[in-house]
Amino acid sequence: MLYYLAKLWVPHLGALNVFTYLTVRAGFAAVTGFVFCLLVGPWLIRKLTELKIGQHIKKEHVADLHKLHQGKAGTPTMGGVMMLFGTLLSMMLWGVLSNRLLWAALMVYLLLGAVGFLDDYIKLKRRHNDGLSARAKLAGQFAAGLFLGLYLMAFPVTTNPGAFKARDLVNPMALTRALAAAGDEAEGLGAVWQSFDEETRAALTGIAARPNSVMPDRALLLGGLNAALAEDHLMPAAFPEAVRLLNKEGAKLQAGKHVHGGAEAVRLNRLVLEAAMPEHFVARPSNLHNKVGVPGLKDVFIPFGPFYILFVILIIICVSNAVNLTDGLDGLAAGVSVISIMAYAAIAYVVSRSDWSEYLYLTHVPEASELFVFGGALLGTGLGFLWFNGHPAEVFMGDTGSLSLGGAIAAMAILTKQELLLPIVGGLFVLEAGSVVLQVASYKLTGKRIFRMAPLHHHFELLGWAETKVTLRFWIVAVLFAMLSLATLKLR
Repeated sequence: MLYYLAKLWVPHLGALNVFTYLTVRAGFAAVTGFVFCLLVGPWLIRKLTELKIGQHIKKEHVADLHKLHQGKAGTPTMGGVMMLFGTLLSMMLWGVLSNRLLWAALMVYLLLGAVGFLDDYIKLKRRHNDGLSARAKLAGQFAAGLFLGLYLMAFPVTTNPGAFKARDLVNPMALTRALAAAGDEAEGLGAVWQSFDEETRAALTGIAARPNSVMPDRALLLGGLNAALAEDHLMPAAFPEAVRLLNKEGAKLQAGKHVHGGAEAVRLNRLVLEAAMPEHFVARPSNLHNKVGVPGLKDVFIPFGPFYILFVILIIICVSNAVNLTDGLDGLAAGVSVISIMAYAAIAYVVSRSDWSEYLYLTHVPEASELFVFGGALLGTGLGFLWFNGHPAEVFMGDTGSLSLGGAIAAMAILTKQELLLPIVGGLFVLEAGSVVLQVASYKLTGKRIFRMAPLHHHFELLGWAETKVTLRFWIVAVLFAMLSLATLKLR
């Protein structure tokens, strides 16, 4: 909302333009979420206490653990509600509400928040730790994942590779010589060559005449090509035969006679040129909705096809459950979630910029810019909640918070097209969930347990570590995982 107000009043008060900057809005979204939690937190905790909405501690299974945690009984739970409302308020104030990826992430966040709220409500109504049945909770997570998967198949995340980059040229010198040789021809490369300005043509002609086979400066060639791409329907007119070779995306753009200028015109011209001269240009798809990039490898994608929907559902279920399992100590899940969100917010900022994503060989997702603001809002509300959730906790997030945070992290991974980085970004969550899987598998197969208790944080508690020490050390591990994930961005 404030973004649009700033845009409206910039002609009258230029200083307001600062509120349209992405980094400024992300910063204010974080501050807004944090302040909201600080102001609402005491009131919410007091109301939850009055309503006797407190945590129930299990007595069965591990007596030592119950002894350690019995002092937490009665602590208000469902504190995740303050994060939900704080994030929503921050995005309404500071987000660009026309950004569809922002709404997709928000919907997953709120849907899983609703599932968690229902689970918490049933637990508290029954005054027992059993809320929704496992099937019912899984159905809610499945529905959130299905929504996102179907949405992305129907309205794909586009990378819109329009303007050429240096790595899009197969052999710059060969292309330069072909353009210079085309001269005044009316069609083909001749038409492209004539669209270059005289100064550029003169400079490139001199380069083409040199005997060496290495292009000394690609900037001139790229400048001329990208200027040509901006001209309406230049390439379809220059390469009429190539129009019939266009893929589904190009055919759709060509059929839309309304395309005049802007990104669509640039994209159409590029597709025609790629189809006409594949020996000179590297074709890059703009539609990666069913493909997953492989970290560490340049332009390598795993095509999932329609099974991508199931892949999205799997990510949503796994991450939301992993965060839920991690929520067992004061401040643990909130702190680790904040760290993971910071990593994906940074990734969203990088992939939304064409220059940075080009330099790092990452998939460029222009629409991911608002996910940086979304990450800022989650960061602020997460820290605001942690203010009250630090040991000794005044409030617990409950499934309302853990499921929604897990959904937000998963959605950011999917929408930034960095899905396979999740095991590194959320490495601590992997360890926690993995410890449960290993414990159950070992007990069923051998009758023996690997850990004193799973999830992993309880194992260290039963080893004698203080709760605060477990939490702090797990935070450190989470930071290391997040830093490692950012380091891998350069490995292409």
